[in-house]
Amino acid sequence: MTLDELIDFYQTLDVDRVARFAEFYADDAAFKDPFNDVRGVAAIRRIFTHMFSQVAEPRFVVTERVVDAGGAVLVWEFHYRMRLPGRCDAQVMRGVSHLKFAADGRVASHRDYWDTAEELYMKLPLLGPLMRGLRRYLAA
Repeated sequence: MTLDELIDFYQTLDVDRVARFAEFYADDAAFKDPFNDVRGVAAIRRIFTHMFSQVAEPRFVVTERVVDAGGAVLVWEFHYRMRLPGRCDAQVMRGVSHLKFAADGRVASHRDYWDTAEELYMKLPLLGPLMRGLRRYLAA
């Protein structure tokens, strides 16, 4: 597996392709993001399968990459639509993935970094206005 193939997998990921994670991730791969901390391909597949039930039209776009011998950092945009009544407008969440590779080239460790407040909570119908008000209050 090459990094280009992995990036193509991310960028073309759909609910049917989730089953292919074992081609790209080691059996005992670790995955961590602001909401999850799991080990194993089956657990990682569950996270991404769950994503498809939570948002509409999810799509990753890798905008930058930094690579060394044992890993890579991918800068990405996650495009999606909320599955909330009256909130079907397109959204973009920006983040970074730090990947470490196993000896066979598959992903051994995947850690996502993104700002949950700015990229998620601020966009929610009830919580967003409260957080924006709090941010203005603290800045005054």
